[in-house]
Amino acid sequence: MTDDVYIIGAGIHPFGRTDGRSGRDQGVVAVRQALTDAGIAWPDVEFAYGGSAAAGSADIMVNELGLTSVPFINVANGCATGGSALTAARNAIAAGACDIALAVGFDKHPRGAFNAKPSDYGLPEWYGETGMMLTTQFFALKIQRYMALHGISRRTLGLVAEKAFRNGTLCDHAWRRSPVDLDTILNAPMVNDPLTKYMFCSPAEGAVALVLASAKKVRELGSDAVRIASVAFRTRPEGSFEVFAPSISVGGGGKPTEVASRAAFEMAGIGPEDVSVAQLQDTESGAEIMHMAENGFCADGEQEQWLAEGWSEIGGKMPINTDGGCLACGEPIGASGLRQVYENTVQLRGRGGERQVPNGPKVGYSHVYGAPGLSAVAILER
Repeated sequence: MTDDVYIIGAGIHPFGRTDGRSGRDQGVVAVRQALTDAGIAWPDVEFAYGGSAAAGSADIMVNELGLTSVPFINVANGCATGGSALTAARNAIAAGACDIALAVGFDKHPRGAFNAKPSDYGLPEWYGETGMMLTTQFFALKIQRYMALHGISRRTLGLVAEKAFRNGTLCDHAWRRSPVDLDTILNAPMVNDPLTKYMFCSPAEGAVALVLASAKKVRELGSDAVRIASVAFRTRPEGSFEVFAPSISVGGGGKPTEVASRAAFEMAGIGPEDVSVAQLQDTESGAEIMHMAENGFCADGEQEQWLAEGWSEIGGKMPINTDGGCLACGEPIGASGLRQVYENTVQLRGRGGERQVPNGPKVGYSHVYGAPGLSAVAILER
């Protein structure tokens, strides 16, 4: 076993809508880009993990990439699919099963809201018939409660979205490339109170691929490598209140993000204060706010000051979602978690261009969350 696993290649297909190109074809584009970045060819890959929610099986990519008999495992874990693929690829190298592995995620969702089915989550049909499968409704109710408990204002929800769209203008893989001012965000049509249409991400298309390698292979290749300091993946603990939960415990309970975050920091041997840049799940504005606290970057309620003072801006004390996050990029489920790791790799390599975090960031933190309560955290070090 070894803890020295690195990212040596990163590729991305722009997010948004690409007519005439399937989700899997977008994945092939991302893989080829990542291989070129790593300075290797497809036959050099010894293990591959990948997945999507709506665009088919990832292993069929070998038809375009090459029939090399590579072990290719399909991954399906909701919004945490990408984080799961990364975890598996990293662990394969750490266990000595291979020296080079691939993690890839892609998707091509139809237009409109995600259409979750109760049976997929072990729930009865009445749960959906009463409207409780509608995630926008759940997220709105959850952030309403959080705002009431911790003094978060609607203005702060709007500032999260405004920051996201502003960062998206600086990012060539983002879907939303135009700024949206705070007044427009706050006065836009309400989807589910208190969240307006600009405070939600949209189902989208896109793909990300990451090439991982052992320390031995990094030395052989002389790669521009970024070390994976830790990965942690956790499901929900007892008493947690997550997507599709029918009720909340009176006494309160744990949260999968808190559990995964603590584990990742412990494995990396660092704390939140050591992080230079972070990508947090922002399915909607409230999610970013709650995840700031759940990942240990602030106390509940301190987000008001963070957003008012600009601390999470690209030039702030701890930049969050530097490429615009899900709000600006959209969310192709299979690719979304890997996009976060891709962005941190770009930042730690100093290749962020106009969105580059100043002063040479050394530690990148990514967090992805998926229904019905799955969280994956990856910490990168330069």
